[in-house]
Amino acid sequence: MTDESKQSAAGFDHTSFLKQLTQRPGIYQMIDSAGVVLYVGKAKNLKNRVSSYFRNRGLNNKTVALVSKIDHIEVTVTNSETEALLLEQNLIKQHRPHYNILLRDDKSYPYIYMSLDDEYPRLSFHRGAKRKKGRYFGPYPSAGAVRESLNFLQKVFQVRQCEDSVFKNRSRPCLQYQIKRCLGPCVSMHNPDAYHEAVRHTQLFLEGKSMVLKDELVSEMEAAAEALRFEEAALSRDQIAYLQQLQEKQYIEGETGDVDIIAASVTVGLACVQVLFVRGGRILGSRGFYPRLQLEDSPSEVIGAFLPQFYLSKTPTEIPKEIVVNTQPTDAALICDALGHYAGHKVLLSSRVKSHRAQWAKLAQRAAEQNLQSHIAGKQSMLKRFEDLQRALDLEELPQRLECFDISHSSGERTVASCVVFDVNGPLKSDYRRFNIEDITPGDDYAAMAQALLRRYTRVKNNESPVPDVLFIDGGRGQLSRALKVMEELALHDILLIGVAKGAARKPGLETLVLPEREFTLKPDSGALHLIQQVRDEAHRFAITGHRQRRAKARRTSSLEGIPGIGAGRRKALLSHFGGLQGVQRASIDDLRSVNGISRKLAEDIYASLHKS
Repeated sequence: MTDESKQSAAGFDHTSFLKQLTQRPGIYQMIDSAGVVLYVGKAKNLKNRVSSYFRNRGLNNKTVALVSKIDHIEVTVTNSETEALLLEQNLIKQHRPHYNILLRDDKSYPYIYMSLDDEYPRLSFHRGAKRKKGRYFGPYPSAGAVRESLNFLQKVFQVRQCEDSVFKNRSRPCLQYQIKRCLGPCVSMHNPDAYHEAVRHTQLFLEGKSMVLKDELVSEMEAAAEALRFEEAALSRDQIAYLQQLQEKQYIEGETGDVDIIAASVTVGLACVQVLFVRGGRILGSRGFYPRLQLEDSPSEVIGAFLPQFYLSKTPTEIPKEIVVNTQPTDAALICDALGHYAGHKVLLSSRVKSHRAQWAKLAQRAAEQNLQSHIAGKQSMLKRFEDLQRALDLEELPQRLECFDISHSSGERTVASCVVFDVNGPLKSDYRRFNIEDITPGDDYAAMAQALLRRYTRVKNNESPVPDVLFIDGGRGQLSRALKVMEELALHDILLIGVAKGAARKPGLETLVLPEREFTLKPDSGALHLIQQVRDEAHRFAITGHRQRRAKARRTSSLEGIPGIGAGRRKALLSHFGGLQGVQRASIDDLRSVNGISRKLAEDIYASLHKS
């Protein structure tokens, strides 16, 4: 790939730019005068595609608004349109341009992990990189779907799910064995061959081979009954019954294969994309996405923009061989080619389907429509609250961005400040920030707030973060005064600062709003007050969660860590020699010197670090 062109001028001269633009495939980046990427697009023919933005008629209002902000366009030529699509998705993920469709869900999907290399394999929940040896089954749409499946497997096949550390140190059966949810391999309560047969049955189930498994269980039940092993026959009978109950919940019996069903529902400026996950012929669950729309306004355009961004952010093994959509995007062949190239196998994009796939497609379509209506109702409610806030604060324009700060600590320990952001769509979680507060007097909330605000709004002053319209501070006059000093120091005068002081008995609905020049309260049923409470409570939740995580991490960390010269080997030697951390803390410098590898200088450093208080 090579950079083909860059044009920068006051008032973009598209005529001269288009004259020298290549007709080869590639991507184009539209950039404003501040250097911010507005839009990233791909093209089979760059000249034809970019020219379409500068026609005199036939453009919608959003495209006209985009074009009016262009300062220059950067072009990168690629060898093929497929290569352009892959590069486009990388740049969208990197720059998150305002006019591109954007997904706000970057979570990795959970799996069921089976540790086949263990003598007695275990099942467990897994999310993240697949570094352990074994089998990974999934992906599942949510953690709840994984736990539901694990619960079913535990009840039916009784394969262990305990941690290895627990398994290796058992001397008698645990409660799971007593209630018949584990075969008890930790204390040899079951025949090893029977345990591995249960593992094999579990694999068949997770691979979607339910009918094969059911036939095997029927044969085993009949054989056990003929041999008068009635307890074994009863166990197989119960397993068959459980499988039958599960299959009755699905639309199709006996179907195999992995497929994603995707349906888009679009209304004016809003969309919902519903993804239904089918693995091994079973519906594992679904997830709704609400991409931010700008230039796309039809279901086919939304699907076309959604598919590459959704799947190219996954690992290749997470992409199914078939994707069913409710409407074909215009560049379906290109998307299939790109996904197949990325996944390492052919990917089929279907829209005209029959039988069970048609039923699944209808289910996804109904879910998308219903979820979109619920989402619209929520957005309208949020917009009304913003309008109420505008009236309550007597603002000339509707506020577009609210930020709120809160402080959390335990008696001054591990102080954390939070910053949450709301816009008219609700919480803007991608813009949330936490600040670990250091070098202050423990428990000094004023100093903590000042440090957090200074760090946050220095970035705002440097145009590295957007400027909020209203800044809420969880606190009264004192906290507000400290915040005003920080803003004065940074010369940020256009932000409205409001302290949110808890009312009498700290009851919701009695909050006092503290402005620099006055204080007032709002009626308990005020939409503006409900919005402020929601923002304040979210800041509190985000702060206390961060504090607890930081505190837990500190308590899991040995006080020997961080001492220069003490690595894992010497730390292990010290703990082994003295029988634990308390023994190390009681040891004198001479005692510490007696440990192999500990010099007098290092012993003095260890002693000083452990007794610095």
